[in-house]
Amino acid sequence: MRAAVITEPGSPDAIEIIDIATPEPGPGEIRVRVAAAGVNPVDLQTRSGAFHDLGWIDQPDHVGLGWDVAGTVTAAGSDSGFAVGDRVAALSEGVDRALGAYAEEVVVPAGAAAVVPDGLSLTDAATVPLNALTAVQALDLLGAPEGRTLLVTGAAGGVGGYAVAFAAQRGWRVTALARSTDAEFVTAAGASALITEPTDSYDAVVDAAVLADAAVGLTRDGGHYVGVIPPAVPDGAGRVRTEAVMVTADSRTLAEALAATATGALPVRVHATLPLEQAALAHKAVEAGGIRGRHLLIPG
Repeated sequence: MRAAVITEPGSPDAIEIIDIATPEPGPGEIRVRVAAAGVNPVDLQTRSGAFHDLGWIDQPDHVGLGWDVAGTVTAAGSDSGFAVGDRVAALSEGVDRALGAYAEEVVVPAGAAAVVPDGLSLTDAATVPLNALTAVQALDLLGAPEGRTLLVTGAAGGVGGYAVAFAAQRGWRVTALARSTDAEFVTAAGASALITEPTDSYDAVVDAAVLADAAVGLTRDGGHYVGVIPPAVPDGAGRVRTEAVMVTADSRTLAEALAATATGALPVRVHATLPLEQAALAHKAVEAGGIRGRHLLIPG
């Protein structure tokens, strides 16, 4: 089968399409024929060498890319709970692996997958896992709202849009930091206010836009900041609690997010679909920024 990998980190052109043996699932694992794989900032960071520099990657031959996947189960290990033919979405997590979701087939733990509801396409389902789980787990770090105010930066982006929606559902008073052109989206997601330039401070911040120190500066004394890049948590200077979400697979939460997506309670935003062979082009587009919606890679 074919997969997109890097042998040396670098520019988007460092991505190679190679032939690789089709993986076999072990106990508690499933193999998924990939219908769509999402392109995320973490993929760009892996490809550029950010995690190599941190010493987090130690692959002898090549590094796989891609965390978001949706497709059809083609093989199921014992005790997986899935059957061949099941439509699933999953989080293919980790940066130090030879194969990720950018492939024709991928093996994932059964606990990282959930059945895609009828009526939700696999392409749309592939937009859900990483961003939804990141948003939920970021909010989990903040705990119960208890009357506190929350600022979500990058509120119209992938993680930010989910953070606004899930926070509003939990009872937070959410202010969205986004462009004025995103007002309809963030309001529909549940934000009580949209700001384009911050002038106030908040009890808690989910920093989906990676503003780092600037976002800490918008957090009140004794407040709580949650970022989305674990290796780069800004200093709260003893004034603000700062941490970052390290996303992990959670099949139950993923199933709930997929169900909400199928009913329209959570939005689907696909900007473009590209063949797997154009992974480098997708990386260039995401790197350029300014896009609303996801880039998805579609194996042939």
